[in-house]
Amino acid sequence: MSSTATLLPGVDAGTSSPASLLEQFERDGLVRLPRLVSDDTLRGMQQAFAGRLRHLRWNNVDGYERTERYRFMVQDVLPLVQSLIGQFVGPRYVLCEAKGWRSLPTNRDFHGWHGDSWYDQSRVTGPVPREVKLAIYLTDVRSGAFQYIKGSHGKPPHHLSRTETDALPLDRMEEVLGPAGTAVLFDTSGIHRQGIPIREPRQAIFYNYHDPAVPLQQEDVDYYRYHPLLLNAAFLGGLSAEDCRALGFGEQATYQPGFIRRSEHRGFEAFLQHLYEARLLVGEWSSRIGGRALRLLRRR
Repeated sequence: MSSTATLLPGVDAGTSSPASLLEQFERDGLVRLPRLVSDDTLRGMQQAFAGRLRHLRWNNVDGYERTERYRFMVQDVLPLVQSLIGQFVGPRYVLCEAKGWRSLPTNRDFHGWHGDSWYDQSRVTGPVPREVKLAIYLTDVRSGAFQYIKGSHGKPPHHLSRTETDALPLDRMEEVLGPAGTAVLFDTSGIHRQGIPIREPRQAIFYNYHDPAVPLQQEDVDYYRYHPLLLNAAFLGGLSAEDCRALGFGEQATYQPGFIRRSEHRGFEAFLQHLYEARLLVGEWSSRIGGRALRLLRRR
């Protein structure tokens, strides 16, 4: 899934200039962006995303992953967005993750209020390193919208306790309802969640930017979360040097050669593997028996 969208200084941003967007982001930790993609590009993104949702990813079938009951996850979705990111994160920013989610209808607050923990807080002292995400809706969102507590960014991120949740200043909450194509940029250290209830499936993609030199928390190292992006060569023509840098070309800070992800469902996976091998064996014998029967009929 690939397309290109660029927000550059001087491009029409509605009533907001790049300077005013930056000012708002610094103050609130979140800013709604002008429309980033054309209608044709949005339709292409929607079609590609829907194609990945047809099957669970397995064997030679590319599709979605599922680690939660209420969300389907699609890895390595990729439009490229540039310009204000460098001012938000710093000159060494890299697009380090491109991921999509399909959230299912529910009344359960399964995600909860949190700031995104991603860096090793035992090794990083001083100011909180900045990580930002760009979210783009692929469906109209009338419920289950992204919610953010404005001004809560810049503090060590964590999942909030019940006591902290009860004390949240909800008068500062921004709820991002909107049509497909709505885009919002936010500092991930700020307190946020997917709102509830979710009355219809919500599809959204998230692009994660941070400095790859910042040491990661061990959980993300073990999961290999911020692996180098998987890119389709068919869409990589005409990239500038800055495009290549932002996509992480040659960046090996998080690269793990020969990485093998630890499975949490070994017994279940072994059962499915044996079941599929049995299916292949049955197919092989059926083919042989059918071939022999056909040859006998031809002789007669």
